[in-house]
Parts: sequence; C-alpha cells; structure tokens
Amino acid sequence: MFRRQRTPLSHLRPQRIALIKPSALGDIAHSLPVLNALRMLYPTAMISWVANRAYLSILEQHQSLDEVIPFDRTALRGGIGKTVSYSYNFLKDLRRRRFDLVVDLQGLARTGLMCLATAAPRRVGLGTAREGSKLSYTDLIPTPNADRQHAIDRYWLVIEALGGANLPKKFDLPVDPTAQEWVGQQLADCPRPWLMFGVGARWLTKRWPPAHFAHLARAAQQQFGGTAIFVGAADEAEIAQTVRNQLAGPARNFCGGSNLPQLVALLAAADVMVSNDTGPLHLAVALGRPCVAPYLCTSATKHGPYGQTGGVETNVWCKSSYIRQCDRLECMTELTPDRLQPLLFAILSSWKQNSLSVLPLPVLPTVGGT
Repeated sequence: MFRRQRTPLSHLRPQRIALIKPSALGDIAHSLPVLNALRMLYPTAMISWVANRAYLSILEQHQSLDEVIPFDRTALRGGIGKTVSYSYNFLKDLRRRRFDLVVDLQGLARTGLMCLATAAPRRVGLGTAREGSKLSYTDLIPTPNADRQHAIDRYWLVIEALGGANLPKKFDLPVDPTAQEWVGQQLADCPRPWLMFGVGARWLTKRWPPAHFAHLARAAQQQFGGTAIFVGAADEAEIAQTVRNQLAGPARNFCGGSNLPQLVALLAAADVMVSNDTGPLHLAVALGRPCVAPYLCTSATKHGPYGQTGGVETNVWCKSSYIRQCDRLECMTELTPDRLQPLLFAILSSWKQNSLSVLPLPVLPTVGGT
C-alpha cells in the first residue's frame, strides 16, 4: 500500500483560510504580522480570524481580513447545557465554512478542537502547542529555539513554512477615525509630550510597584514637562489613581474610560509608552510607538517590545519564571526605576529635538489605510 505524499506547505494555494488566535490582546497584536503575510502570500484568498468577541472592534476593519469569526467565551459560563449547545453550533459553523487551510497560533485544547472541527485538509500548528492540540494538526512546525525566540518570530515560522520567509513583518493596526477625533478632543489641552502609562496587569507578578511608575513619571515631567496619561481596564483605575496622586504635573486617567478603538487611538498618539508586560504595551509597539517596560516574571527576549530595546529585565534568580503568584516578589525591589530612566529620557530627548513647541496629532493609519 502506498501512502499519498502530502503537498509541501510552500506549494499550497488555499482559497479559504482561517487564522485561530482568540486571545489575549497582546497575543493578537503579536499575530498581526502573520495575518498580513497571509494576505501577501494569498491575495485573492478569503481570510478569517477566529477571535474572542471582546477584540472584534480592533480586527473587523483590518485591511488584510475578510471577516472575524467571534468566539463568545461568556457563553461557556452559563451551565453545561448552554456550553454544549454553544460549542456545538460554533464548531458546526466552522466546518460549514469549508476552509482549506487553518493556522492555529494559540495551541491549546480549545483551539485544537476548533482546528479539528473545520475538517480542513491542511491544519497547521506550532511545536510549542500544548494540552493535546498537536493531535489536531496535519502539519506541525518545529520550534527548536522557542525559549530564546520572541513570540512574533515563533509565529513567523508558520509563514516561513508557507514560503514567505522574505516577506516584511508588518502590523498595520488601523486607527478608527472617530476614535482618533475623540482623542484629539480629550487631549486638546494636555501639554506634550504625552507620556502613556500602563500601570496594571492581570498577573500580580507582572505589576511593577506604583511607586516606581510615579518615580519615573515625576522625573520625566520635571525634565521634559508633558502629561502623564494612564490607560487600561476599569479594574486598573485605582492603581493608576495611586500613581497619579504622587505626581505634581498634569495627568489624565482613562482606565476604564475608553473603549478598545479609543484605547488604540490613545496609544497611537503616545510620544512614549511606559507599561507592564500587558496588551496595551504590545498594541503601542504595533502602532510604532517607542516603549519602555519592566520585565519581572516574563522575558523581554520572548515578549518584549518587538524591534525595540525598551524591555528591561530584573536580575533576580527566578526571572522569566512566568509564574502568576509569588510570596517573595524580590524582583519588585531589585528592578528599580533608575534602570528604566535612561531609556525613557533618551526617547524623550529625541522627541524634544524633533518637535516644535506646538505639535499636531501624529499622522496615523486609519481604517483601511496602510
């Protein structure tokens, strides 16, 4: 009996493609270069992205996407009956779309099941996939340097396997014009530079102390002036207010006070972003803004501001452990503000040299733009 030889991935010409990357916000930002490369490789293909419904608003107008297939995680919290019913219908809908290429960048049991449910003839995943999701793939991309490789470069291995190694890595994150106008109104009376701060984080072990952020903000405002602008979720508003209360200069707190398109527009207007390792940081990177970030339990090598040198790691023995709870938190005192201040001051010095006393909003990509 002869086994049919599979066509190399680089020879495929798919017409219906699904990119599976439901969450989280930072991971979605990291996946944008793959999306754009898929469009460059297959300009006439129908490209869909399976994403959590919460992120629909920043993906649905992306120029490289034909559609976003929203996955509603909240539907899985309504009891066994509702969970089974929603899951069945969602997976049935995936199969109905008849994809011929599926790329799973999440690599977990749930996305592996989505991948398998499509019944696509080619289902691609990475060697770092977990929870049995590898069993759903027809093609597994080796990831030999995963511990020393940025997430964006790891995802890019899929594009290399598809024959796109020489393509540029582009984010092209669109900014909604209405949200951009809102930002202009909100910040009209705020002196530049606009210093964006993301002081919260879902993991306790990612949260650099508020006093450290306050130290940096005070030093920056004393040297360069400007406005400290806090961005993040509603449950981070209290932390942001704690930092704001320690400042003498102008400050605005938008934590919980902006929707996702408005958050993107705020970040696109930033003169610098100072943030923990969270989604807003990576959105700012995708928007081409200069970033400075403390790295405590996570690795700047694997998840730092891509293409920038602003990720500063702690030197404690357990750094880059990726643990979510810790009783010691030695990293919080070891990674002091003076380690980040030279990077922040270098960015602001460059801004000062290249700026006029009164500046318009930066020229930003709008929906449908490049």
